[in-house]
Amino acid sequence: MSVSRRIVLLTAAAAAGSLITGMAGCDDGAGTSPSAAVPSAASAGKGSVSTIGVAFETLQTEAWVYSFEAIRQELAKRNIRMLEAVAENDASRQLEQVNNFLAKKVDGIILVPKDADTAMRMVEAATEDEVPIVLFNRPPRDPNANCATIVADNEDLTKRTVEHMVGLAKKRNRKHKAAVLIGDLGDINAVGRRDGFLKTAEKYPDFLEVVSRIPTEWNQEKALAGLTSALQANPDIDFIFTSSDFLFPSIVSALQSRGKYKKANEEGHVILGGFDGDQTAWQMLNDGYLDADGVQDFTFEVQQAVQAIVDMAAGKQVPKVIKDAGFVAHQGNLDEAKKRMWGAAVAMKK
Repeated sequence: MSVSRRIVLLTAAAAAGSLITGMAGCDDGAGTSPSAAVPSAASAGKGSVSTIGVAFETLQTEAWVYSFEAIRQELAKRNIRMLEAVAENDASRQLEQVNNFLAKKVDGIILVPKDADTAMRMVEAATEDEVPIVLFNRPPRDPNANCATIVADNEDLTKRTVEHMVGLAKKRNRKHKAAVLIGDLGDINAVGRRDGFLKTAEKYPDFLEVVSRIPTEWNQEKALAGLTSALQANPDIDFIFTSSDFLFPSIVSALQSRGKYKKANEEGHVILGGFDGDQTAWQMLNDGYLDADGVQDFTFEVQQAVQAIVDMAAGKQVPKVIKDAGFVAHQGNLDEAKKRMWGAAVAMKK
């Protein structure tokens, strides 16, 4: 990660602690899924919760930094001690960190696993020790795993975002050539976002032709190289969706190199959409370059994650999946986006 990127993330971390409270309660449209509850075996019904271990795969994106700090603040508000660990993209290291939490007799674990498969080993370890575990924003491979999962409704939120983008394409009354930047398909979130884009694109053959599917593995260099190649092969690409706002710097760079980075009201504008709601997306929206962004409500997700641990520890049943519906920010609702978008809050605190 570049020095400039580290500075951005550290700044976001510093800002997050002072702004998260102001965004509490912005959970319109979010809620639990109708899935089965986590069985009582997930917890010994210990009652009070004094310590929770929080294990993140990485803090290399603003979304993870913001979420990590939001969890810290939510636990402090509840007078719950937080043990923290960051695995730096190492699944084996993360398993060791979770086992260390268990050895220290934590009352619960909030986990952002590296991927859906490695999550299973950590869920099994927590279950064996009868410690409640919540997977934050990244579900396990097995939907019947003995844990609760707090996650964005990735496919549906992507569909709603792309529908808005297609509406803009329809106003031009012509067919557009589209590119989609796909995340690491070992991450179920990336799969949902890919599927949401493709299923929506397939509905509008008169307005969209997907000419490039760019694998990024959540990597800036691969995103830049992939989109650069796509624009060379199809210089008339004029519709781009990224599965994460994290990749916008690469997209902007590739478009600028070909003189295609223009505002929505300028001739030659490429319709742009993304997913997450980070400060880069907010700035691009506010400046008029970004058309739509699927925004995750991390305040809701954090509150639900902590409450799920508390409830499981008390022996209560908790839904296996609690979904965050999020909302679509676009040029027509900038006032709402400014109030609800976590990236806007980070940007305004700088």
